[in-house]
Amino acid sequence: MGDDYAEKKSTGMLYLVPTPIGNRRDMTLRALDVLRTADVIACEDTRHSSPLLESYAIHRPLLSYHQHNEQERSEELLFRVEQGERVAVISDAGMPGVSDPGGVLVRKAISRGLPYTVLPGASAVPVAAVASGIGDGRFAFFGFLPRKGKEREEVLSLLDSFPLAAICYESPYRIRQTLAELGQRWPDRAFAVLREWSKQYEEVLHFTGHAGKDLA
Repeated sequence: MGDDYAEKKSTGMLYLVPTPIGNRRDMTLRALDVLRTADVIACEDTRHSSPLLESYAIHRPLLSYHQHNEQERSEELLFRVEQGERVAVISDAGMPGVSDPGGVLVRKAISRGLPYTVLPGASAVPVAAVASGIGDGRFAFFGFLPRKGKEREEVLSLLDSFPLAAICYESPYRIRQTLAELGQRWPDRAFAVLREWSKQYEEVLHFTGHAGKDLA
């Protein structure tokens, strides 16, 4: 470990640590260093994260940190940072705070003047931007689209004339219905769907809205 990392070890610090979106070997060396020396690791789902941590022989105390306890648990985690502990936060996959818990914690840390850092690493968003081949490298991320009603229509109306590539997440159980809806709305647009990225069966499909509207 470098001197900078050793210096940070002596004081409280909040770390947001990205985890692989598929292949476990996509963990960075720095992420492993942080997780191995953390006083506590906050996980979106401890049952999901335990096999990943076990595969790297990381045995640290775990706490659940998910959308249903995010507000309350943030207070506990930041108190631990104030007491000089090193708190690492991970989600089930990818970057905490990107469609996963973590954003609330960062905003609270900023408001209190507490030290925090975000480690670079795995995230499905830039992977999708590059692998889709759509656009010129400029894009906007919309997370999961609202499922229905006025909120969904507001987002889709925004995208009607959106000048950049738009990246969205979608459940595999709703993907066909969503593609049919979007294809009907934008039959001439280019679409790409990525799945199982960095796993054995990773795949990217390219088509226009004309093809997508027939998927339902």
